[in-house]
Amino acid sequence: MKSLTVEFLNNLHLTPEQGASLAKLGEYKGKQELFFRQTPESLETLRQRAIVESSECSNRMEGITASHKRIAELILRDAEPKDRSEQEIAGYRDALSLIHESATHIPYSVNVCLQLHTMLYSYLPQDGGRWKMTDNEIIERGLDGAIERVRFRTVSAVATPQAMVGLEQNYAAALNEYAKEPLLVIPLTILDFLCIHPFSDGNGRVSRLLTLLLLYHFGHDVGRYISLERIFEESKETYYESLEASSQGWHEAKHNVHPWFNYFWGVLIKAYKELEERVGTLNSGRGSKTEHIKFAVSRRVAPFAISDIESDCPGISRDMIRVVLRQMRDTGVLRSEGRGPGARWVKIN
Repeated sequence: MKSLTVEFLNNLHLTPEQGASLAKLGEYKGKQELFFRQTPESLETLRQRAIVESSECSNRMEGITASHKRIAELILRDAEPKDRSEQEIAGYRDALSLIHESATHIPYSVNVCLQLHTMLYSYLPQDGGRWKMTDNEIIERGLDGAIERVRFRTVSAVATPQAMVGLEQNYAAALNEYAKEPLLVIPLTILDFLCIHPFSDGNGRVSRLLTLLLLYHFGHDVGRYISLERIFEESKETYYESLEASSQGWHEAKHNVHPWFNYFWGVLIKAYKELEERVGTLNSGRGSKTEHIKFAVSRRVAPFAISDIESDCPGISRDMIRVVLRQMRDTGVLRSEGRGPGARWVKIN
């Protein structure tokens, strides 16, 4: 579509800082095999945490929530979903697992977009995998839920099927005919997908699944062990601001893609840095389990139970978790409230 025509691509000029970001990502891609040669236990710990965080954060960005403990049960133990939110989370779980397991065999295509959307709705009574039937807009709502403004007017419903075919064709041409750098083509493809906004609902979640899929295609496997969706959620204001900035003028192909480039590449660099740090921590020896528990605590915002940290730290005993929490309490990092099964731990700012 608009960002992937040869005219638009040939007119792109990167700043020195953007060139440095691409070079840094190239370095990380070359080093990632060193990270992946770590002990299987370390990588499995990271993988399990990433898939839980990805399912939780990508859905929470769309207002779909459940308790962290329940999400861990859905993801790690294949628990049956009990309500609509859990059904949507379970659908994302399945689509995410498919990408992690089979990305090299899943091309980018119209049919794959429809398949991923179908999977999101596989536990719900309504069907997924259908283009929008009515026009939609990307809007901003206030705290009371009222529409405050329209961020972007998307492609019309009647033009959507052909726009998605065009996006598939332009994606292939950008890579194969014009031999453009994949780390340019991938964020532009995601931007165009979101500007088309082909579904009535679920566009954001499908776009994040596609991001992971396309990165896998070009050897950027960091999303297997570090949740990109979590980083998107942690910086969601900038996520939405950069998308809005880069979508202005999109219909006329006069949009400025640099804010989205800067944000997208920044997320990947942060993920690689975190991978390097996490692998080093988990393999640092005797203190690795302690650091894993402390990291899980650092991710918590609301009061939490020992069982919540157990879900975050598979393979670490409850007794070990209890010892570390008490140490953190004694050093003034945490305080405990209540006793017995109802006890909760609270971080002290």
